[in-house]
Amino acid sequence: MLFPRKQISTVLNWTIWEHLTEELWAMKLGLKLLQERAKVGSFWWPYISNLPETYTVPIFFSGEDIKNLQYAPLLYQVNKRCRFLLEFEQEVKNVLKNLKPSEHPLGGQDVDASSLGWAMSAVSSRAFRLYGKKLPNGTHSDIPMMLPLIDMCNHSFNPNARILQEQDAGNPKMLIKVVAEREIKQSDPLLLNYGCLSNDFFLLDYGFVIPSNPYDHIELKYDGALMDAASMAAGVSSPNFSSPAPWQQEILFQLNLDGEVPNLKVTIGGPELVEGRLLAALRVLLSNDREMVQRYDLSVLKSLSAEGPLGVANEVAAFRTIIALCVIAVGHFPTKIMDDESLLKQGVSVSTELAIQFRMQKKSVIIDVMRDLTKRVKLLLSKETTTA
Repeated sequence: MLFPRKQISTVLNWTIWEHLTEELWAMKLGLKLLQERAKVGSFWWPYISNLPETYTVPIFFSGEDIKNLQYAPLLYQVNKRCRFLLEFEQEVKNVLKNLKPSEHPLGGQDVDASSLGWAMSAVSSRAFRLYGKKLPNGTHSDIPMMLPLIDMCNHSFNPNARILQEQDAGNPKMLIKVVAEREIKQSDPLLLNYGCLSNDFFLLDYGFVIPSNPYDHIELKYDGALMDAASMAAGVSSPNFSSPAPWQQEILFQLNLDGEVPNLKVTIGGPELVEGRLLAALRVLLSNDREMVQRYDLSVLKSLSAEGPLGVANEVAAFRTIIALCVIAVGHFPTKIMDDESLLKQGVSVSTELAIQFRMQKKSVIIDVMRDLTKRVKLLLSKETTTA
């Protein structure tokens, strides 16, 4: 195993270290990687020397290719990482310039945003979070590590191998194995599941996009005016998203879509198809029957499998509103899927291709949700007609 994070606090002084939050664990481990790369005779040099010189993650994209992503939540994350690297470069340089050569943790080598980005990308694309020390409550802390063996394994949602971590009570060193889950033929790739992640994470941290990713989704901001516009576009009468009744507002508060510090980010797509909080909010706000709504627990109102708990008309109105939201969302992309396919056929750079593939998959997620909900609407209406 390579580079347990607990050893890294000696890389730079604590003034720098304490600014790196848990969210930036890849940079913490990346500092250790830079230290080992600069160390003469490092035990890990054979491994480090075989790491890629460049990575296909968006922080290394050109400005034009970052724009080509066309998806605001990912653009925000890319810009956030780039700003961090530029600011952290200055912090590191300010610390290192006052050190004696013998105290320099990186062997006197200069550190800039590019090398910091390289180190962070090397870690994010290769490190796994494994069990650390056992905590008093019986759970384990996690500890990110770079494991050379795992570098040989690719990602798949249908893996043929898994990571097995053992710990001998009498031996503080952890034993990490990659164990075959089924027979693997010679020359077949070793496949691990990196995690049930959206394409945002796969592209940001690993530099690739998964076609037809079942865990991919799009983010929307829950906004009363937007919901009103969507419901009216869907032909839903008397929408009241901007001015909910007090009892409806109380339910929005329970869903954390209202209050002092609400979480207004909701998702469409992925295993849920529609995030439960959004579905519950639509069902409640499209109903005027307080007593009927209060018969149901929030878990039922949030469930897509609970078919029309507030009636067929309410369910159809909710689904049509979500379909209209999808139309609005896909309309925010400057290009259509056909345009993207045409661009790919022309031959483009690797980063441009990744950006186009990413935005195509996001549009596909939206279209798939629209198709699914349209089928559900037709089925509900056909059942109602049959019953009548």
